[in-house]
Amino acid sequence: MSSDFLGSDQRAQAVVALGGGHGLHASLSALRHLVDDLTVDELTAVVTVADNGGSSGRLRGEFGVLPPGDLRMALAALCGDDEWGDTWARVLQHRFEGDGEMRGHVVGNLLIVGLWELLGDHVDALDWVGRLLGAKGRVLPMATEPMDITASVRGLDPADPDGLTSVHGQVEVATTDGVIAAIALDPADPGVSPAVIDAIAAADWAVLGPGSWFTSVLPHLIVPRLRSALVATDARLIVVLNLEEQAGETPGFGPADHLAVLSEHAPDLAIHTVLADRHSLSDVPAAELAELEETVAALGARLVVDDIAAEDGTPRHDPVRLAEAYARIFAAG
Repeated sequence: MSSDFLGSDQRAQAVVALGGGHGLHASLSALRHLVDDLTVDELTAVVTVADNGGSSGRLRGEFGVLPPGDLRMALAALCGDDEWGDTWARVLQHRFEGDGEMRGHVVGNLLIVGLWELLGDHVDALDWVGRLLGAKGRVLPMATEPMDITASVRGLDPADPDGLTSVHGQVEVATTDGVIAAIALDPADPGVSPAVIDAIAAADWAVLGPGSWFTSVLPHLIVPRLRSALVATDARLIVVLNLEEQAGETPGFGPADHLAVLSEHAPDLAIHTVLADRHSLSDVPAAELAELEETVAALGARLVVDDIAAEDGTPRHDPVRLAEAYARIFAAG
């Protein structure tokens, strides 16, 4: 990406990106380009730690550690495009095959857990992994202890379609057949690293989303100390909408529904910009578009519609397009 997004009177921005999984990976892959362009000079990822499935779930259960998978993906997204960065990103994401006990484990997960055991500090260990990779930013866990997500889900009981059923666990919540009404975390008030609070306080911009809305995005807003930091910061918050509804989490959700749920979980949160993909909105009925515009206005935010999806038609955010959209928002902010 070759562009000059900063005017002579603008300085590079400090950015905090919050989320988890593939959504945060996409956002960080975009923001990494802006670090190279000097549009962003400080980039910090704050990552969900509630995964209970796959390699992460196995390591969490065996060692009692934070699930490393989303942290690993965030670190991989921050690797550079040179040979060093590309090689380490592939090593970090390599999943073992075969038929033995190592099947399904990911190299990066093992590396992170090994450093946690060796150094005894989550943040210090992640910083060391970042230095090894030459990461273009810092990765921090959302909380200092493993968390579980519990959802109140409507429609699971055929005898009581409107009744609520409690579903426990990130994987179970993400794959439920019902409609999620609300989520809660266990523990409800976990420890949060001072490094996370400091990064949010010092940021010019905070980016929330895209990603699995109930299991990667919203959890940040219901950790009391994290939400308080986001409410108190002078950073301007960008909410990035998903490209489509997600089976299990947001079936039948329109763009405005995502914002409404976010507002219900954190009504005191100030949103500066809502970023949506132009092509994704092209198939949305006019009434839903009007609802989106009204919801954004009611939140006191501005709606930015830009081309941020992959050109091949798959429901993926394109890192270069998303980077350019972020840069335009920063420049106009």
